[in-house]
Amino acid sequence: MKILLKKIKKTKLSVRLIYFFTLIAFLFSYIYLFKSLILLNNIETKLRIIVLCVLLILLIVYAFIDLLLLLTKKNKTVVVTSFIVVLVSAISIIGSLAINKAYVLLSSLNKEKILYTTNLISLNNTEFLNNASYKVGIINNETDVEGNVLAYELIKKEDLKVTVEKYDTYFEMLERLYNGSLNGIFITNNYEVMYEGYEAYQNIGNEVKVVYEYSKEMENQDTIQNSASVKDPFTVLIMGVDSKKDGLNANASFNGDTLMLISFNPHTLSATVFSIPRDTYVPIACLKNNDSSKINSSAAYGTKCVIDTVQNLTDIKIDYYVKINFKGVVDLVNALGGIDVTVPDGINFCEQNSDRSHKAQDLQCIKSGYQHMDGEKALAFARHRKTLPAGDFQRVQHQQLVVEAIANSAKNLKNINDFYSILDAISKNIDTNMTTSEMMNLYNVGKQVVFGGNNGSMINIQKTYLTGYDLTMYVNNLRSNVYTFQYYEQSLEEIKDALKITLEKKEPTVIKTFNFSVNEPYKVPIIGKKYYTVQRNEVIPSFTGKTSSYVKSWCESRNITVYENFITEGMAGFNSELASGTVIGQSVQKGKLVKNTNSITINVIKQTIKETTTTTRPNAPSEGEDTTNTTTESTTKEITTESTNIE
Repeated sequence: MKILLKKIKKTKLSVRLIYFFTLIAFLFSYIYLFKSLILLNNIETKLRIIVLCVLLILLIVYAFIDLLLLLTKKNKTVVVTSFIVVLVSAISIIGSLAINKAYVLLSSLNKEKILYTTNLISLNNTEFLNNASYKVGIINNETDVEGNVLAYELIKKEDLKVTVEKYDTYFEMLERLYNGSLNGIFITNNYEVMYEGYEAYQNIGNEVKVVYEYSKEMENQDTIQNSASVKDPFTVLIMGVDSKKDGLNANASFNGDTLMLISFNPHTLSATVFSIPRDTYVPIACLKNNDSSKINSSAAYGTKCVIDTVQNLTDIKIDYYVKINFKGVVDLVNALGGIDVTVPDGINFCEQNSDRSHKAQDLQCIKSGYQHMDGEKALAFARHRKTLPAGDFQRVQHQQLVVEAIANSAKNLKNINDFYSILDAISKNIDTNMTTSEMMNLYNVGKQVVFGGNNGSMINIQKTYLTGYDLTMYVNNLRSNVYTFQYYEQSLEEIKDALKITLEKKEPTVIKTFNFSVNEPYKVPIIGKKYYTVQRNEVIPSFTGKTSSYVKSWCESRNITVYENFITEGMAGFNSELASGTVIGQSVQKGKLVKNTNSITINVIKQTIKETTTTTRPNAPSEGEDTTNTTTESTTKEITTESTNIE
């Protein structure tokens, strides 16, 4: 060893430095690349092994061969080979940096930390008083971060002396805030976007003020663990967040107007898409006794509540979720260079842009026909529903077209920079429980799409359509009569079967016959889109002003027992101008489902009429007779009458 060191010392210093610098750089680049390639779990495993083996051999060869060249004073050869090795090292480092950048961007899609915020809000005309006379509402659920946990932390932090009252739902608190029963309530700072879609609170942004605001960064409370693998068929629930702000790293609650369940089979590159209408009336998993409501209301209680609710509805386990801010759709579509969509016939509308601007220059107008859409137009097409003939049902079909177009555009990615652009566009606007390793495993699916077949395999997307009917009814947690969508069980069962077939949990039904006409264009059938002749739900109407006889007849035909509570003179609610038998109140709220009603008590007017009669003896005395024994009887009779009119 001493002899070797002496020989090395005798070599030319500059060449010796080049050799050792190159050797160290090559060793460093190899270790860095080795660590980076380890991150690429299950991606081109053979290729990774080959690259690492080749570089290791090159490292060993360079270390020994160039050392001999150095000792034999073949300096030019050492310099040339060192230059080549430096280039290889540089390429290795650049590759490692590219891999690490992609990994970091993918990792950012899984939000480990969330900035949760609670607001204490009150009506604009309510003055805050830090004493027991000031009553505030708090959500009863102790796991609700923004409605309970942070609320109590704020009370302690600010040393508030207010009186706290607990409620099961936010809508109950809002109702009591608006009617004056509460002076303030604790609620997420997303309250304006979440509740302005309801008629009673459409101006909530202008009607309330924030008294206190408290934020805290915490571990993501909505992370849903699973044991699924993207190598096998899996499900993903897409939840749209309609936010006025860019980014998605704050708050658990959202408006939940867009819910899309997708089952995907990586073996067959097939997907089934189930868009769930926002007003679908279903049991909400996190409400007391699984009380039913519109499905979008589940989003007020966080991602887990939405997932549990959809799982209960479909009887299908949700493996992954993706929560995406609608503003992220704009960036994603733009990063893809736009998408191609054939807009259905009869469409002609203008929608506000992603900043919700109503200025003429900011409006995005969509018309029927084939067109190339940028991000703003794609969002407008996916978001708009107010002027559509079928409202939200038509909107979910448009959303499915956008998802399909995005999937088809993604296969046109040409280089790593395109990939980075997409990750940059969506990283801040997406939250998912899919791990970085699982996202990496989707590489093989993407490879099939881009390089499979002739020009890339298309993902076969099967659309669905949940069929049902409209019903305005009283919804407990919303505290009012609202529009709901009542789905047909047969339609849902067909959709569930299609989802399970894609997941390879059910065998498909073999179609043995097929009819078509050369005179009619073939239309791909949409699962669940049929008309069903089943009995529809019915609600209890308002019986005020009807007669008790009418109510009895109506209820008898529906197997509802009627109890009468008679209201007479002197009792609260009595109205002397109403005929007997008129109904002035009922125990069951208008809009309640008939199928959930066994009995009803009605308040009925019962009039008491006084009638005065005079009785005279038949043989009246003649003029001048003694009338001492002549009597006139004046009697009063109380006659009770009841109306027997039937409407």
